[in-house]
Amino acid sequence: MSRQARHALPSTWKWVALGELGHWSGGGTPSKANVALWQGGNIPWVSPKDMKVDIIRDSEDHITEVALEASPASLLSRGAILVVTRSGILQHTLPVAVTEVRVAVNQDLKALSPHQGLHSGFIARALKSLEDDMLLRCTKDGTTVHSIDTRKLLAYQIPIAPSPEQGRVVEAIQSYLSRLDEAVALLERVRRNLKRYRAAVLKAAVEGRLVPTEAALARAEGRDYEPADVLLKHILAERRRRWEQAELERLKAAGKPPENDRWTARYPEPVAADVTDLPSLPEGWCWASWSQIGFSQNGRAFPSAEYQAHGVRLLRPGNLHASGQVQWTEANTRRLPASWAEAYSRWLVGPHELVMNLTAQSLKDEFLGRVCMTGPTERCLLNQRIARLSPVLVNPKYLLWVFKSRHFRGFVESLNTGSLIQHMFTSQLSRCPVPLPPLAEQLRIAAAAEEHLAIAESVERAITSSMNRCSRLRPATLRWAFEGKLVDQDPTDEPASVLLERIRRETAATGAPSGQKQEGQRRRRGKMRGGESRRLEGRTS
Repeated sequence: MSRQARHALPSTWKWVALGELGHWSGGGTPSKANVALWQGGNIPWVSPKDMKVDIIRDSEDHITEVALEASPASLLSRGAILVVTRSGILQHTLPVAVTEVRVAVNQDLKALSPHQGLHSGFIARALKSLEDDMLLRCTKDGTTVHSIDTRKLLAYQIPIAPSPEQGRVVEAIQSYLSRLDEAVALLERVRRNLKRYRAAVLKAAVEGRLVPTEAALARAEGRDYEPADVLLKHILAERRRRWEQAELERLKAAGKPPENDRWTARYPEPVAADVTDLPSLPEGWCWASWSQIGFSQNGRAFPSAEYQAHGVRLLRPGNLHASGQVQWTEANTRRLPASWAEAYSRWLVGPHELVMNLTAQSLKDEFLGRVCMTGPTERCLLNQRIARLSPVLVNPKYLLWVFKSRHFRGFVESLNTGSLIQHMFTSQLSRCPVPLPPLAEQLRIAAAAEEHLAIAESVERAITSSMNRCSRLRPATLRWAFEGKLVDQDPTDEPASVLLERIRRETAATGAPSGQKQEGQRRRRGKMRGGESRRLEGRTS
């Protein structure tokens, strides 16, 4: 492995191996079979699942005083630095935390109790600033579970500042990161409010409160208008005409041209909406079922074996975005032979059409029943699990906002079967009640809703951009801190080299073991305590 990369440091700083910074120790797991080691325990026993915070104040599990004598677990003082050295999370993250209370740890962690003059918070932050490099250089090779090689860990070097400056650096980092956390929390609140704003806009749209009603405008202007119940009669007549036209073409294509008009009796009359529990609507509006005002068409199954690099695109659930737009990316785009656009023209979707997702893993993400409108140049095939919605004499953009509203979400949720995979069928959709305003009012509602939601989308983009900047500032702050650029150096501070030399002399004078020797001794003590644990288990069982 290549030599550890090290950046330039201020003259009073120094690169130092982790094994020289204090006493390293490991942990262990007291026997789960011996309740005396666990029941009623008040000593926090830290494992990787607790290492999701920077400061350890407690843990999910606790052990007793007896457990300290009967297992490799030992009691660590407050201010110890904990590092996860064995866990799947090491694929991408090196969890590091500082203890604020006395704790014990399990065998998947290593603990550093730093020498006097070394700041625990400084060392912990330094480790996080070098996280990616440490994972690259200290991870064991060929292990089933991701692990840190202890020898490589103890040999890994981090920058150490003069003792007073360590405290100033930690305070500065905390100040910067606290402000970043406040900014992120504020952005999250704005994002939540934005979600409520969108819902409020759509709620007002389908309840007739977003724009002046056609009835009110007609009175103010002294004119007549066509109310929705009259519009519905026109819709029903046009719907039947379109069905008869399509059915006649189908019969002729099948070589069975009708000799009389008895075939028209097969027309499936749409069922009106059940308005029993529905709220009242504004003047000039009426309730209609989806089957009264539109047609639904299911997609078909296209074999994935026929996917190609070029050809006609296949519209799948993953292309339906929460914004109401169909989105194509390199990752979500699948193509079929270009000739299939003509061969399967019945399932060819064109510009400005409504499409709905009919299958989802759950109802939580509002994916089931998600509706989008295709773009102005769209040309794609309709895959299974998606339906094409073709309104009759109703503005498609208005219907898009109806299907994005809480009114429609409530209808979808009422179909919940409790199964793992949620399905919706066009036969169920046919009875969905739709609030129908006069046509002129539909156009105004569609335009106003689009304007409001476009503003919300612009704010959402700004929030995302700011969140991304905050996420980049966090590692940048740590990088600047440990390059010696976050706080000014004080020329009167004792250089780190002097501090470290004094630590070495004191360590040698007391006979304290080096980091590597500590690890060997810890393993021997673990074996001895393992025998003691088994003997104690026999006495307490």
